[in-house]
Amino acid sequence: MRLSQTGMGTNKLNNIDKMYPGQSILLQTGQLVQYGAGLFGYGTIPLLLRREIEKIIVSTLNRYGCIEVLLPTLQPDTIWKNSGRYDHYINDGTMLITESNKGTFCLAPTGEEAMLEFAREKLKSYKNLPVTFYQIGEKCRNEIRTRGYLLRGKAFPMLDAYSFDATPEDMEKSYENVKKAFLKIFEQIGLKVITIVADNGAMGGKKSEEFMIISEQGEDKILYNEVTGVGLNTEILEREDYKEYLKKEYGIEDISGFKEIRTMELGHIFQLGTRYSEMMNGKFINQDGKEDLYYMGCYGIGVSRTLAALYEQCVIKDQKGEPCGFVLPVKIAPYMIQIIPKMDNPDKVKLAEELYDNLEVQTMGAIIDDRENITIGAKIKDTKILGTPYMIIIGDKTDKEHIEAENNETGEKIIGTIDEVTRELMSRKLDSMFGYNKKEQI
Repeated sequence: MRLSQTGMGTNKLNNIDKMYPGQSILLQTGQLVQYGAGLFGYGTIPLLLRREIEKIIVSTLNRYGCIEVLLPTLQPDTIWKNSGRYDHYINDGTMLITESNKGTFCLAPTGEEAMLEFAREKLKSYKNLPVTFYQIGEKCRNEIRTRGYLLRGKAFPMLDAYSFDATPEDMEKSYENVKKAFLKIFEQIGLKVITIVADNGAMGGKKSEEFMIISEQGEDKILYNEVTGVGLNTEILEREDYKEYLKKEYGIEDISGFKEIRTMELGHIFQLGTRYSEMMNGKFINQDGKEDLYYMGCYGIGVSRTLAALYEQCVIKDQKGEPCGFVLPVKIAPYMIQIIPKMDNPDKVKLAEELYDNLEVQTMGAIIDDRENITIGAKIKDTKILGTPYMIIIGDKTDKEHIEAENNETGEKIIGTIDEVTRELMSRKLDSMFGYNKKEQI
């Protein structure tokens, strides 16, 4: 990517939001654009990072046997009336609707109704089960209290998956399968999540768990046992039968060792049972030739929430201890290297172009800062604004035999020829992605 083509100018950070410094930096530097409360546009790098997160979700769910589909965000009101949830969502102001001469349409806040409509025509026999369909698409909720920028918006990308099974036992197997997939997804993204025992609430069903990271930026308070790694959403304690529920579903008999901490929710999974099948007549023919209701599970990851959490986790600070940018993980950073040539020296520009082409051929992901009339110092600061893990300055003393790549987080330097530095960076990229440990010594 050439920075001269992005419209990016010089950046000066002021009055950074202390609660959400990462997203505040994105907004101040134009990488996020706010159109209204809870409505955001994405610049190139946040968009590409979001797509990397989506790629991890898709590849992982596929490995765990899930099937990707895509359903419309704009839906006729009839499917919501069929489930009986239309009045609820309209009365509490959650659902956005539009009326036309062709009828009333809804912007979907969630996907149970549309997915059941989709599945009913395909899963007519026990022979078609089990199956888990998933999609990554836009959801819309008229949040009265938007909070934390991307953490709680009105329109947001979301992974939502739904399992369909013939028996409660099979539903539990599907639930555990997706739970393992979710843990793998967050591990690959680089976010350390804990699973939290949660209340199903309005979703219904008998069991649910949330995927959270420990963070003072979160809006949830949970009870957490550091020894066992088990957490409880405090909403559970509002149930009259919470002791019996915890013992039966999770094997938890004593919560005296739990302490309160603040967390940020990134995902949630539910065992729904037959609740939605009953509401929407979701049936299949069982082995005895009779009609049975689907046993369903529901699973969600907030993609934009996950992106926001990753940016907040990757914030770095200057010598004064103030937030000054990011260093994104090598594993999923859209661009690994940022090249800064001395633009008033044609020979250095030519060398930078050669290095840029070499890195692009190796599919390393490189940015060349070819903007005119901007100081080298300002460009160095912008490598951190964009979150690039490594930078290479092509200055007066740089030649083909002495290229220097610097790690933006640690300050470690890799020095060698163009080919040597490229090989070392590639080795580190592969090591981060696949666990290779074959770094060459330069």
